[in-house]
Amino acid sequence: MRLSFGRRSAEAGTAIRPRGSGLGTFAGVFTPSILTILGVIMYLRLGWVIGSVGLLPTLFIITLSTSITFLTALSVSAIATDQHVRTGGAYYMISRSVGVETGGAVGIPLYLAQALSVALYTVGFAESVVNVFPQFNEKAVGIATTIAVAALALKSARAAIRAQYVIMAAIGLSLLSLVLGSPAEGVSTGWFVTGGTGSAGFWVVFAVFFPAVTGIMAGVNLSGDLRNPSRSIPRGTLAAIGTGYVIYMAIAVILAQRAGPETLLSDSLVMRRMAFWGDAILLGVWGATLSSAVGSILGAPRVLQALARDNVLPRPLRWVGRGSGPDDEPRLGTMLTLVVCLAAVYFGNLNLIAPVLTMFFLTTYGALNLAAGVERFLESPSFRPTFKVHWSLSLAGAVGCVAAMVLINAAAALVAVAVVLTIYVWLQRRELQTAWGDVRRGIWMAVTRAGLLRLSGAADTKNWRPHLLVLSGAPTSRWHLIDLAASLTHNRGLMTVSTVLADDTVSRGRQYSMESTIREYLMRRGVDALVRVVTAADPFAGAQHLIAAYGLGSVAPNTILLGDTEEAAHRQRYCEMVVSFHEAQRNVIIVQDNPERGFGKRERIDVWWGGLRRNGGLMMILSYLLKTSLEWRNSEVVLKMLVPSATAAQGARANLESIVERTRTGATVDVQVSDGRPFGDILRESSVDADLVFMGIAEPAEGFDFSLYYEKLHRRVDGLPTTVFVLAAEDLAFGEVLLEREPQPEE
Repeated sequence: MRLSFGRRSAEAGTAIRPRGSGLGTFAGVFTPSILTILGVIMYLRLGWVIGSVGLLPTLFIITLSTSITFLTALSVSAIATDQHVRTGGAYYMISRSVGVETGGAVGIPLYLAQALSVALYTVGFAESVVNVFPQFNEKAVGIATTIAVAALALKSARAAIRAQYVIMAAIGLSLLSLVLGSPAEGVSTGWFVTGGTGSAGFWVVFAVFFPAVTGIMAGVNLSGDLRNPSRSIPRGTLAAIGTGYVIYMAIAVILAQRAGPETLLSDSLVMRRMAFWGDAILLGVWGATLSSAVGSILGAPRVLQALARDNVLPRPLRWVGRGSGPDDEPRLGTMLTLVVCLAAVYFGNLNLIAPVLTMFFLTTYGALNLAAGVERFLESPSFRPTFKVHWSLSLAGAVGCVAAMVLINAAAALVAVAVVLTIYVWLQRRELQTAWGDVRRGIWMAVTRAGLLRLSGAADTKNWRPHLLVLSGAPTSRWHLIDLAASLTHNRGLMTVSTVLADDTVSRGRQYSMESTIREYLMRRGVDALVRVVTAADPFAGAQHLIAAYGLGSVAPNTILLGDTEEAAHRQRYCEMVVSFHEAQRNVIIVQDNPERGFGKRERIDVWWGGLRRNGGLMMILSYLLKTSLEWRNSEVVLKMLVPSATAAQGARANLESIVERTRTGATVDVQVSDGRPFGDILRESSVDADLVFMGIAEPAEGFDFSLYYEKLHRRVDGLPTTVFVLAAEDLAFGEVLLEREPQPEE
C-alpha cells in the first residue's frame, strides 16, 4: 500500500509480516551480531594489541570500546521498543525519529558501507585461503566466494542464518581448542602485563581494535525479517554484546598468559600455535570472514529496499524496493548489491576505502544515539519505549562515537561527514514529504518554549527588530507588500502574511486549506513567513480583532504593514482602523503603491526627515534594513530635510551629517531650502526620481480629524514614486536603536 503526500512523498508501505512468522531472537539478532563481533580482529589483531600496550590497557580498550557499543545498543533498544521497526533496521529507526533527510543521509552511506564490506570480507577470506593453498588464484576465490554468499542470501534469510550456524560451530570449536591449548614460545612471566614493546600508542591501538565491536547492526538490519522486532532487537543485541565482551576479555588474559609481547607482535596467527588443534583457529578465521560477509549481504539489500520504498533513492533505482515471496525478500536489491560487490572484488584493494566505511558505521551509531537521546530529553508524549534509557546515556554514546571516529582516522571522519552532509542537502532540495512525524518539530517546540519564556518583559532598544504583520489580502494581487516586508525582515525579524476574508461563513477547515496554499506559494517565491487567514463580516473589524489577538507572549507583531485603501468611500473606516492600530501601540507602515513604477530600479530611497525621535528614528531604521537586504543592496539612502532659509541649511546639514556618522547607516544628506515654496511642490520636485519615498505621519490625537488629515496627505503624494507612510507607536525610543549608548558614570 502506498501513501503519497504532496509532490514527492515517502512511502509508508512496507510489507507487514503475518503474526507468528519471521525469525526469532537467537536466529535473527543474536547469531548475526555475535558472529560479526567475533571477527578477524579477534583472531589476527588481539595479540598485537596486547603486545603493543600490555594486558591491563588492552582490557581497558576492550571495556571502553564495548561501552560505546553498549550505549548504542541501549539507544537502539529504546527506539525499537517505541516503534514498530520494519525493513531497513538502522535507517528505518533514524528516518522515523529525526526525519527522512537525516535517515537518507545516513542510510545511503550505510548501504554502501555494508555492500563494500562484503567485498572486504570475501577478499580477506580469499587472502587467507591462498596463504594456505598457494595454487589458488586470489581474485577467482574472492569472486566465487562473493557469488556463493549472495546465492545464500538470494535463497532466503533463513537459509543464510542456517549457514551461519555452521560458521558459529566452527568459531566455537576454535575457541574451545584455544582454551584447551598450551603456551607458545616466549611465555610471559606474569599475567598482568602493563606495558608492551610495540611502537604504536594507546589511541592508535584503540583505533585498530574498535571496529571489532561495531557489529551490532548485523541483527538490527534484519528487523523486517523478525517475528517480534521490539522484543528480539534489545534481547539479542545486548546478549551478543555481553557474550562478545566476556570472550574478548577471556582471550586477552589467555594470550597474555601464554605468550610474551615479542611473540604477540610478530605472529598474527599466534593462536594457531598455542591451540589444542591449530587448524581449528584457521577454520575460525575463515568462519569469521564468511559470517561477516553473510551478515552484510543480508543487511545491505534490506537497507536499500527501505530507501527505495521511502522514495529516497533516485527514480531509476526505485525498482529495488520490490520484495519477493511471502517473506518480502529483497532479491532485486541483493542482485544489485552483488554487482557492486563483484566490481569491488575485481578492481582490487579496498584499503583506502575501508577507514571511510568504518566512519559510516560509526555515523549510523551516533545518529541512533542522538535520536534516542533527543526523544527522551524532549519527553514527547508519543515517545513511550518499554525499554527506558536516560537521555544522558544516549548522548554519551553519541559523543563516544564522534570521539572514536576522530581517534580512528580524522581524515576519513571528515570525508564521511562531508558525504553525509552532501546527501542531506540533496534530499532537502528534493522536498521529500513523509507520512510520519519526526523529532525535529519537537526540538523546535522545546527551543521556542524556552525562548518565549525568556523573552517575557518589555522590549529594549538594543534588541529591537521589526516583527511585521502584513495585511496583504491575496498575495498574488498585492505582492509588492510582501516583497517590501520580506526585504525589511530577512534574517532579522518575524513576518506574518495575513488575509481577512469578508465572509464569516467560511469553515475553519477551508481557512486551513487557504493558509496551506498561501504558505506553499510563498515558499516557491523564496519567502519565509507565517500565514494567518481569518474571517469577518466587516474586514476592517476583522483586521482590528486579528491585531489584538494575534501573537504569543511577548512575541507579537510590533509593526503592521498594509496597502492604501483603493476606494474613497472606505477611507473613513480605513483611517479608524489605522488609529486603532496606533492605540494598540503597533507601528504602522502604509504603502502608497505606484503601479506603473513599482519599486523602480531599487537604487534610491528618499527619507524625509523630521527628527530622530519617533517617526524619524523608525524611518531611518527601516531604510537601513532595506538597504542591507539582497534586493536593495545597491541602493542609496538620501536623508532629506526642509529648512526655511540658506542660513538654517548650513546648521541643519552639519547636524544631519553628524547623526549619519554616529548612526553608521551610510546615508547621504540633502537639505532643501523652501524659500516660501509649498512643501508639496518641493516634495514632487526633489523625489520624482526616487524609487521609494519614506514620509512620517502625524500622530492621531484626541480631537484630531485623522481622516481629513490623511485625505490631504493622500493628495500631496499623488503622482510620486511608491511612497511609504510611517507612524511610530511603540513605547520605544527608536533613536536609541541607532545611536551607540554612552557609558554611564559610576556613582
